[in-house]
Amino acid sequence: MARPLWFVELLKRSFPLRYFGAEMTKWPVLGHLMEKALFNGYQTGDALFYLPKDTVVIQQEINQQENLVIPSLVVDHFIRHASYTFLMDRCICRDAADCQDHDHEMGCIFLGEAVLDINPKLGQLVDAETALAHVSRARKAGLVHLIGRDKIDAVWMGVKPSTKLMTICNCCSCCCLFRFLPHLAPKLQEKIERMPGVNVEVTSDCVGCGQCSSGVCFIDAIHLVEGKAVISEDCRGCGNCVEACPHAAIQVLVNREDYIEYAIQRLSQAVDVV
Repeated sequence: MARPLWFVELLKRSFPLRYFGAEMTKWPVLGHLMEKALFNGYQTGDALFYLPKDTVVIQQEINQQENLVIPSLVVDHFIRHASYTFLMDRCICRDAADCQDHDHEMGCIFLGEAVLDINPKLGQLVDAETALAHVSRARKAGLVHLIGRDKIDAVWMGVKPSTKLMTICNCCSCCCLFRFLPHLAPKLQEKIERMPGVNVEVTSDCVGCGQCSSGVCFIDAIHLVEGKAVISEDCRGCGNCVEACPHAAIQVLVNREDYIEYAIQRLSQAVDVV
């Protein structure tokens, strides 16, 4: 059943507690209940990726450079093929955090049959061209797409089944809900993955200025170690650090030619939007 607006307002008010809530997933019994309620299914074919920004991807490891493909094609593919598309009027994360850097009206897009149960006061059903224009504006604003099956969204909106609801978030690093990822129980941190075939590397041009480690990473995966930036295995490949580096010392590399097709396949196995 669609959630009433008062429930959504309650969620916004509780947004500052999200880090504490994430820590609770590590608690015995309660953590197990939270896993079942909000994250169940992460071991049954779920897929949820941060996509690197088109503007930061270098495909130098792919043999045929003329076949350049960009990560946003994954988003565009599902928008073009979805049976139903729901565009949110607002980003509740930016509203809740009172974001000062990005447009609060740049809301999420939800795809698939389950969107028919979303409270219509939260947005509207739109056609593919409207949705494509929306994600294009999001990319131009420097936002990062998060795409896949996210049971949290199905729960807070009160829609079923979660296997017929695809989330496309337009995330800013300051307000993204999943900044709480490092605080989750370790096995739940696997809920969000790096896009297959994508790697982020620090080059020898790094001078250790620290710009990349000053709050630009969604999950705090880059730090200075002995005067050089080091990216941990926690990196989800969004590419924010690439844009933050004033010395062009960080690169997003693609090391498989079929990375777009493979990502689409993985997502299609997790969510049915047709």
